[in-house]
Amino acid sequence: MNLATLGVKNVARHKGRTALTAIGIAVAIVLFMLMRTVVLSWTGAVDASAKDRIATRHKVTFIMQLPKRYVEDIGNMPGVTKVNGVPQVTWANWFGAKDPNRPDDFFGTIATDPATFLSVYDEIIVDPAQATAWKQDRRGALVGDSLAKKFGWKVGDKVVLQGTIFPGNWEFNIDGIYTAERRTVDRSTLWFHWDYLNESPVFKPKDMVGWIITRVDEPGQSAAISKKIDAMFDERDTQTVTMSEKALNQSFLGFFSAILKAVDVVTFAILVIIVLILGNTIAMGVRERTAEYGCLRAIGFRGSHLAAFVVGESVTIGLLGGLLGLGISWLLVNQALGPFIEENMGGILPHFRIPPELALVGLGIAMLLALLAAVWPAYRASRLKVVDALRTVE
Repeated sequence: MNLATLGVKNVARHKGRTALTAIGIAVAIVLFMLMRTVVLSWTGAVDASAKDRIATRHKVTFIMQLPKRYVEDIGNMPGVTKVNGVPQVTWANWFGAKDPNRPDDFFGTIATDPATFLSVYDEIIVDPAQATAWKQDRRGALVGDSLAKKFGWKVGDKVVLQGTIFPGNWEFNIDGIYTAERRTVDRSTLWFHWDYLNESPVFKPKDMVGWIITRVDEPGQSAAISKKIDAMFDERDTQTVTMSEKALNQSFLGFFSAILKAVDVVTFAILVIIVLILGNTIAMGVRERTAEYGCLRAIGFRGSHLAAFVVGESVTIGLLGGLLGLGISWLLVNQALGPFIEENMGGILPHFRIPPELALVGLGIAMLLALLAAVWPAYRASRLKVVDALRTVE
């Protein structure tokens, strides 16, 4: 028997209270893991952004468009990646549409250039035959596997979507279903031909694009190339602002910054709850054992020994609650909520799983907060005077 094992054995002296405290910590850890998973899923595209891609948009606002001729000008810039002499530059327009049979289900619909899109976004995986069919079909659509599963679409289907920004019924042929090697691409998006949109009478003015994506040879030179691109258009009627792909994704998240801050506040509140729950339990244990601690001091135990008992008990309860919380979180998020959310809300939360590093952080936080909760009770136990402690009646 040593000090550590003696301290741990104290945990089992009040099994009911220990169990309830561990459950309380577990519930707080589950909420913490859920909140952080929401944030990580929401910001995943930002963290995984490609370092060799830059984005160009209108200088005033993302909503305003750019002349399509800017694509060729950017492609001629030094430092832009070329494959077989073809500049790796593509463009896109947000379309906005919904399935009339499921009007409440949101998913991204984006017009792009099939000839360059798949080479610029080389992390997209699609069957070569399907990619060829999509490129050759003016009304062809390439859809993510998550979206296809959600709506029951398969290659060869014809779908009709109702335009929201550009009114009317739009017919598409599902020519391909893609997956992605990295989280930089949403797997709940429908991509279709920009020419199909540009030829429509409701698309005005013609030959305009929403944003331009460019791959560069040297990621370290992306900032310098971005400045040169913007300088090239400074004297034209439409000025631009060029940024890294990460900055572009962060600008999208700017619309949800208030929500993310609220999640952070709630997360902090959960951590405070853990400290209060555990601190109260440990303080009760110290008060109940005051006379016992007096006896230990009388036979030669030092104040530091008593503090070690208190800290050991607290950290053990924190560890038990943390492990229980992680187990529940894994079942709840990775096995139940995650697959459901990815299938039904993939456009907003594309990868809703608890990563291993977050699980380790959660367990470490549970033990760290347990240590903090034990600081004051441990200090009081270490300062007990033998005479005062022995006078205490339980």
